[in-house]
Amino acid sequence: MKFDKDLLRTVLFAVGVVAMVIGIYQTLLFNDLMRNYWIFMVAMACWMPLLYWRQQERVAAKIAEQEAKLAREKQARTPAKSTKKRR
Repeated sequence: MKFDKDLLRTVLFAVGVVAMVIGIYQTLLFNDLMRNYWIFMVAMACWMPLLYWRQQERVAAKIAEQEAKLAREKQARTPAKSTKKRR
């Protein structure tokens, strides 16, 4: 069985959103942020890996783009064979 990273991302995002909504609701209901601080930390703990993975994907995409650009430049620099006869 293959591990599906997209499913993990979806679950982490959903749990983070639900924890944030519950934290906001509890804070407004009881008017006490410190009592519900742990709920906000659960939301942040769910979102931190998502932010890290997104940053890693951006870096990988940027590196791939730079490598493709260098490959195009290298291919453009190689001169075509001349059709002129040498003497």
